[in-house]
Amino acid sequence: MKIKVVVHNAEEGGFWAEVPAIPGCMTQGDTFEELLHNLYEAIEGCLSVDIDMPTDTYNAKIVEIAV
Repeated sequence: MKIKVVVHNAEEGGFWAEVPAIPGCMTQGDTFEELLHNLYEAIEGCLSVDIDMPTDTYNAKIVEIAV
């Protein structure tokens, strides 16, 4: 899976990045290498958040797909 990330220069030095496809997913780093490392951790953390599973109802079904 590939995902686009927007990297910004931080005013205080270093970098910060946001992941537009995952609202609220962002991180920072003093160097670009540190930023990349932190991005992998941030994306994994954002995608692994437990959410309450909706239940099947009369008019809706839960379907799982791979992307």
